[in-house]
Formats: sequence, structure tokens, C-alpha cells
Amino acid sequence: MGTITAFMKRKLTVGICFAMFSMLLITGCKKNNKGEIQLTADTDGFVSATASGSFTKAELQALAIAKGYASYAPLIQYDVDFYKIVYQTKFKGKLTEVSGLLAIPKNTPVPPPLLSAQHGTMFRDADAPSNFPGAFTGFELFASAGFMTVIPDNIGLGVSKDIPQPYYDLGSSGLTVADMIVAVKYYLKQKSISISNKLFLVGYSEGGYVTMAAEKEIETNPAHQLTLTAAAAGAGGYDITGMLAKVAKAPSYVDPSFFGLFIQGYNSTYDFNRPLTDFFQSTYASTLPQLLDGSKTSDQVNAGLTTDLSAFFNPAFYQNLLNPSAETAFKTKVAENSFPNWYPQGKTRLYHGTADQDVFFETSQSTYTKFITAGSKQLEFIPIPNGTHETSVAPMMLNALPWFISLK
Repeated sequence: MGTITAFMKRKLTVGICFAMFSMLLITGCKKNNKGEIQLTADTDGFVSATASGSFTKAELQALAIAKGYASYAPLIQYDVDFYKIVYQTKFKGKLTEVSGLLAIPKNTPVPPPLLSAQHGTMFRDADAPSNFPGAFTGFELFASAGFMTVIPDNIGLGVSKDIPQPYYDLGSSGLTVADMIVAVKYYLKQKSISISNKLFLVGYSEGGYVTMAAEKEIETNPAHQLTLTAAAAGAGGYDITGMLAKVAKAPSYVDPSFFGLFIQGYNSTYDFNRPLTDFFQSTYASTLPQLLDGSKTSDQVNAGLTTDLSAFFNPAFYQNLLNPSAETAFKTKVAENSFPNWYPQGKTRLYHGTADQDVFFETSQSTYTKFITAGSKQLEFIPIPNGTHETSVAPMMLNALPWFISLK
């Protein structure tokens, strides 16, 4: 979302020196060949922490206003220290190093609760949250409102950028978030930084999906030893099966980049390893690898594609989206990632703009109905009247943040 202004970078050098000195005090530490501090003992997946800067309340208020978040400025109360965190998660059966951002509010009157914020779809490697202050998601502001905030990069961004993003993969999405929370809790304990026993999740767009996946992982896997306080998920496209069914009947779609990233991710994550011409017409199948190489924004990717779905997709694949007996391997994975046989147990709010043309409003409606029917007792659905995918973010956060604060 752009580069932070230069005047906000003036504290980086001091912050980095302080963090490196402090980390040397931890028992069992060593430096790797990049100069980062690493722990050699059992570390709950924690690998390293590198300071990204310290920013005052006034600087963060100025940042909020400059980036279009002026309505949040009154909620900004604390100075914040930022760190790039590297940790381990399991992906396709192997331990994999991944990364994210940790934001620590300073001088809070009581230990702050932990909040994990999940970002929306990203195409550029440079936009990964761990690249802060060169990257900015907006979720960094939660720390200045008094939350110990983590923002996972997700697999395929940050230190794991060489892996194709497992986009809308339920298992890895949830595990990557849960593992970062566990790793950060270990790091904070080693640094004698206290947090409360409250844990919150929030995310929008892809981040809404990842938030729901993380809630499922936390609620169904006691090995993490995590208890969720509340979750807020917006426009997550949780019902992928329903999303594809609607797309299959639509003549056009505003963000074809979504399907490029989605199908590339499934093709790699599930080892289909099919030629892209199985899914897309040759013109676009040949250019998608370059468009999705991590150097381009979503607008740049979309500019290289077409919104005309009949011209974008391979005709057979497009027709087969509505054929129950075709593309069964692909559709099986889509169904497995659409939250079957589970519903949220804890306090959860779903948000969605009624005029969203990127992630259809109906996908949240159908998911809410499915969860309620299955037995969810603490689930709320909050439609945002006339909200588009872009304009619904602010109303959601202005509802979710005070709700979280009331539960702190």
C-alpha cells in the first residue's frame, strides 16, 4: 500500500542496535550467516527477530491520516516497536521457514492482548508485512490501540517467497497463523514481555478466509494450547465452491488476477502439475508465470489479463466448472477448503459488503447459514449496505476494533 514517509524512518538504526543487544542476552543464541539472532534450543518454531523500527504515537497518527485511516487516529494511544519474525511451520509435510511482522505497544498500563491480523491478497513480494516500514497493511495500527499485534506474511511471501502461494488452502492457511502466534509467545516470554490471556483474530478478503482457517486450526488442534477470545472476518470467500459456481455463469469478472493466483496455487500445492493451458487460453497461460513472479501489483496483473471469462479460461475447463462429473480432483480440493464439517465455536463476526463484485456477498451468506445450521451459537453476520470490496474495509474495522476493545 505504498512506502512509509521518510521522516518516520529516523529511529531504525537505534532500534536495530537495541534489539540485537537485547537478543544477545537470551540463553542459547547464535548468529546465522545473515547476522540474525537465532535460538538453538527448543523454541516453539521461533527462528529469529530483527528490529524494523520504533515509532511514536504522533508518528503513527500521522501515518494513519496519510494512508486514509484518519478515523482510526483517535484510537492510537501508544508508541510501538516493530520486528520482523522468522519462524517455522509445516507445509506439504516439511518444516518451512516463514515470516511476519510483530508490533509491540509500549508502556501499556496492563499486559496487552495478542491479536493476529491477516492481510488481503498480495502479488508483490515487496508488499509482505514483514517488509514494514517499506510495506504497510493498516493492521499495524492495532498495536498503537493497545494490542500485541502479529501479521503473518503467509507462505509464498516474505522469506518463503520462492514457494507458490497456497492461496485459499485451508490447512496451511490456518497452521501458518497458529504457528506464528505460538512462536511469538515463546519470543515474548524469553524477552520477559507480558501479554494477557486474550487472543483475537481479524482479517479481510483473503485475510478473512485465513482468519476463519486460523480459528478452525486453533479450535480443533489442542496441541497449540491457544484459546481464542474473538474473531472478525470480512469478505473471505469461504464458500469457494459457491464462488466458482457463480463465476461459471458470469460473462465477466473484475479481478481475473484472483483466478490466476488461485489456480496456480492449487496446481502447485496439490501437485496437479498440469500445464496452465488446461485452465487458461494459451495467450494467458503463457504470460501468467511472468505476471505472477512477485514483481507486480494486482492492477498490473489484471492489466495483462482479460475480464471476459470466456476469453480467459480454457473453454473446456470453463464449461466443466458446472459439470459434476468433470474436474473432480480440482473440485474435491475446492470442497475440502470450503470449511466442511466444522463451524466456529467462539465469538465470531462475519462482515461483507452487499455490493461486493470481487468476493460475492452470497459466499458469506451461505457460509453463515451453513454454520448456524450446524450449531454455531456465537456467530454474527453484519452486512455492510452498498459496500464494495474496497469500501467495506473501514466500516468493518470501525465495528470490529471497538468490539475487541470491549472484550480486552
